[in-house]
Amino acid sequence: MFYLLFVIFFVMLEYGLKTYAEKKLGDGQTFSILKGKIRLCRYHNEGAFLNLMESRKKVLLLISLILTGMITLLFLLTLFHRGNRLLKLGLSLLLGGAFSNTYDRLKKKYVVDYFSFNSPFPALNRMVFNLSDFAILIGSLLLVATSLSK
Repeated sequence: MFYLLFVIFFVMLEYGLKTYAEKKLGDGQTFSILKGKIRLCRYHNEGAFLNLMESRKKVLLLISLILTGMITLLFLLTLFHRGNRLLKLGLSLLLGGAFSNTYDRLKKKYVVDYFSFNSPFPALNRMVFNLSDFAILIGSLLLVATSLSK
């Protein structure tokens, strides 16, 4: 039950953050936080990571729906089995991020990204993320770690 509540909480948190970014951050407006290490800004990503498949939005949406469905099924199959906490946590993060970004693609036709890093690496400074991106990354790494530990 914890993992299901975690997914729900994550999706609600991310929805709130994206809504805040949409309402409070204007085009080109940037605010620095954490002593300038993180910049808040709004970006409408019409593709996947790094605008991948930006020109093929329908295909990207279909892929997102299929993958989110598969993750949901795997999550539900593992949810009620004892053990596998790392697997369940990884799937929870992956699912929360996938639900959030797929919802954006369905409803808005783009994904809302709202923060970037102020780093010594110029390429990283140009990228804009949302919390779901990191949940998907961390969830995927946890799934890999789980499969390697067997």
